[in-house]
Amino acid sequence: MNRFVLWTGVALVLLTGLGAAQAQETAEKEAVAIFAGGCFWCMEPPFDKTEGVISTTSGYTGGTAANPSYKEVSAGGTGHAEAVKVVYDPSKVSYEQLLHVFWRNIDPIRKDAQFCDLGSQYRSAIFYLDEEQRKLAEKSKADLDASGRIPKPIVTEIVEAGPFYPAETYHQDYYLKNPVRYAYYRWGCGRDARLEQVWGDEAGRHQE
Repeated sequence: MNRFVLWTGVALVLLTGLGAAQAQETAEKEAVAIFAGGCFWCMEPPFDKTEGVISTTSGYTGGTAANPSYKEVSAGGTGHAEAVKVVYDPSKVSYEQLLHVFWRNIDPIRKDAQFCDLGSQYRSAIFYLDEEQRKLAEKSKADLDASGRIPKPIVTEIVEAGPFYPAETYHQDYYLKNPVRYAYYRWGCGRDARLEQVWGDEAGRHQE
């Protein structure tokens, strides 16, 4: 056999093996969490600013309609909620810490609504992807309920995740692409004012 061909074949095997190992290592450094807290524009920023979060994607989940559009979801009837998929490095930020961020950025006692947005498509929910996430989510909700800091029963859902459909491109990173419109919407919806009522100094807030 030609020595060059033999060497090339060995090199390709080694490189392929190295690539597979790197892919495995990368996969082990990434995990996914899915949360719904009303308008997905407003749920991206707090996670984007959390150390260890790799990316956020606005989208739709929790319903039965395949590949829904924003128009369909916002009109109601699809069963989907506006949500964010958070990809994170579990060696830098834990799921428990993401849950903490989530709670401080929603109103957990509003059913089928968040702030000025009404309808089940704006419900608050934690969509767990495995049994460990379910247990941690249930515990965080129980601990919050037992703390007495929330005056009414917490209605945030904890449900198993189904298919997640990314929203249209113009919705992604909306707060960065349209900062003035985003700030006006957030203020007009009363989001920060209500979060401060519920969470006080721990409230998630819009930051310039």
